[in-house]
Amino acid sequence: MNLKRLAILLLIFTLSLSGCSFLTGEKANDKENNQGNSGGKLELKWFTVVDEATSVLPDAQNDFVKKKIEEKFNVDLKMEYMPIGPDRDNQLNVKVASGDVPDMFMTLGVTSQKLALDGVLADMTPFVSPETVPNYFKWVKEEELKRYAIEKKFVRAPVPFDRNVYRSYYIRKDWLDKLGLQVPESYDDMMNVMRAFTFKDPDGNGKKDTYGISVSGNGEKLSIDLPQYIHNDLIGVFMIDKGKLIDVQSDPRIEKVIDETVGMMKEGTIDPDWFLNEGTAHIDRAAQGKVGIVAGNTRDLILDSNPNSLQNKSKAIDPKADWIPFNPFKDKPGIWSENLPETAFLFPKSVADQEPEKIKRSVQILDWLASEEGFLLTHYGIEGKHYTREGNKITLKPDAIQKDIVEKGNFLDIYDCFTPNAPEVLGLEVIDPRMTDRDRNIVETIKSYPKIPSIGTNVTPPKGLNLADFRAKMNEYQAKLLFDEKSGKNWPKYRQELLTKYKGQAVFQSYVEQIRAVGFKVEDFK
Repeated sequence: MNLKRLAILLLIFTLSLSGCSFLTGEKANDKENNQGNSGGKLELKWFTVVDEATSVLPDAQNDFVKKKIEEKFNVDLKMEYMPIGPDRDNQLNVKVASGDVPDMFMTLGVTSQKLALDGVLADMTPFVSPETVPNYFKWVKEEELKRYAIEKKFVRAPVPFDRNVYRSYYIRKDWLDKLGLQVPESYDDMMNVMRAFTFKDPDGNGKKDTYGISVSGNGEKLSIDLPQYIHNDLIGVFMIDKGKLIDVQSDPRIEKVIDETVGMMKEGTIDPDWFLNEGTAHIDRAAQGKVGIVAGNTRDLILDSNPNSLQNKSKAIDPKADWIPFNPFKDKPGIWSENLPETAFLFPKSVADQEPEKIKRSVQILDWLASEEGFLLTHYGIEGKHYTREGNKITLKPDAIQKDIVEKGNFLDIYDCFTPNAPEVLGLEVIDPRMTDRDRNIVETIKSYPKIPSIGTNVTPPKGLNLADFRAKMNEYQAKLLFDEKSGKNWPKYRQELLTKYKGQAVFQSYVEQIRAVGFKVEDFK
């Protein structure tokens, strides 16, 4: 045997001892580990939601949350994340269609309904219970979980949600002051202020480049942020009014909503891009100084203590910018409805059937995220480094948070998706030195706005009926009324077709029966 051949044989022998595959470069036991071998790390793929599109994960060295999760649960966690919106829905649909479904993912309720009816989702009964997720049930009541069922099947569970409602309209106070105007206290006041913001140069640049209000129609719909809804006594998404279930977006009063919106468009007081705006694009328009009024539903939208708030982004462009909350509907019973669960977490049936250990491990991690330890780490950082603790009082360290978290991609925004910023649920009091008196006043003001009661339960279409088809046609008709007919006159005719041909009547009557089942008296849907 010559020396060259001997060297090759020795090399192959050495590689086999080291457990390497000559063809793939993969350690022999990596494949087993990724399949959940008890001796190695289990690879998990999650697809979650994020508030800020600009939030990104840091490198592994600085990602203390990922490190904690992977060490504590012996996993290799792959995180994908996107803000709620059409792009995210499309991405999820691609994953489902290609068979590359994440091991755990989150969606809005409507999307989860479609996935459930398509048979994509796993039965959660073996995985989610008071025994397996005791921390989760500190946030969500068992009856809420039961009411979240689809066709009496437990295939989705609500992501813990904030009981507080932070719905408000916001306005540029500095623009009001410059034009000598008062904060609007009625719908008519609001319309007049919008006209002034559009035609009286509130930013003083000598150009006609500002508008009264912006919303996001996502290129398809009549945004529910439009004030014309509440002006016509349509509040929230569903409501019970005088013993009747109201589907706000398809109610007969939409005729007036459309007429008033068309009037606003003709006047030019609404951002001309409103219908095409997607996601939070309307907030971006406000931050750029292009509009003076927006609606929001997050606690920290204009807070000084939120580095990415509308207030701080606006002040970076115009140091005089000053956003304040206001309620132009003091004559109405509420500015929104009480909260029900909105976002669901789900598991694919394919993973439950073939690799149930992946779901079990994901459930363990989710329950840890709902625990005190997980909540504190994912919302505020590391004890001693990013906050101090004295009993149940948590005092944040803003400089350390800014340096280690915000400047490294504001990455806790990615991990805090499973629990709302509601430390009181766990008996904790958080003191944030960044919170100004202005911030505290804003939060208390928004929380004080009246809300109408919720409809009492999450509702789902009956088997064989798809609300998405109804909504798609509804949006198509409303867009036609807005841009082609420029009038709501034909809405009653289109609505009748939606209720009959597109099964709206059957869907909403089913909702009535589901609401009755939890103890509410509701008339048949008409």
